[in-house]
Amino acid sequence: MSAETHRASNDASAPPALVYVIEDDADVARLVLTALRDFGFACEVFATGGAVLRRLQFEKPDLCIVDLGLPDMDGLDLMRRIAAASSAGVLILTGRGHTADRVMGLELGGDDYVTKPFESRELVARVRSILRRRSAAAGSAPGQRRYASFLGWRIDCAANVLRAPDGSEHLLGTAETQVLRCFVERPHQILTREQLMGERDLSPTDRSIDVRISRLRKKIEPDPHEPAIIKTVYGAGYLFAADVSWE
Repeated sequence: MSAETHRASNDASAPPALVYVIEDDADVARLVLTALRDFGFACEVFATGGAVLRRLQFEKPDLCIVDLGLPDMDGLDLMRRIAAASSAGVLILTGRGHTADRVMGLELGGDDYVTKPFESRELVARVRSILRRRSAAAGSAPGQRRYASFLGWRIDCAANVLRAPDGSEHLLGTAETQVLRCFVERPHQILTREQLMGERDLSPTDRSIDVRISRLRKKIEPDPHEPAIIKTVYGAGYLFAADVSWE
């Protein structure tokens, strides 16, 4: 296995978050590695998708930074395989700036998307934001409510499982679970994009939340094109128009 490992942390009492960097450009990989190492992350760098998939058999990271243009496989396919092998978050880092690539990456479960060239401090901030959101969505706090039901649907917020009225189950991504949990905790209330993403200063051009809303609508709405459960309140945000019970 060809990997370069660095472990550093400003907090000696807790292990640093482990980040896999999958990038075949050595200069870019070095830049990412240096930025993450300077802010206390443990990192391993892989030049191919095959190398990281082999590593995932033995070690699970907290986050994967994935370049879409890898030499041995398409980065979007690698994202699917990472999701199947681990619960790691995914930050897409690529030179592809097309909207279609951005939307596809987010629909496949990517937590965020950064295009090259990038500012190192922004990259670190996005990594921290993903880890913070995923930690909050995991529902690890003692006594936190776990099961919510609405209109025959039931979500297990700890296991990221959504059960349909017919009994079929859907495994949600962590980002989808976070958004749905925000809705079921505050039904019949208008929620802003910032509230749903768990961020204070969300860029007006950031469409991540819209992609996640679209994915949820495809699962729970009778007609995703005429949503009756997750409603858009133009100029304000979204509203979850269903009664919710907890157990």
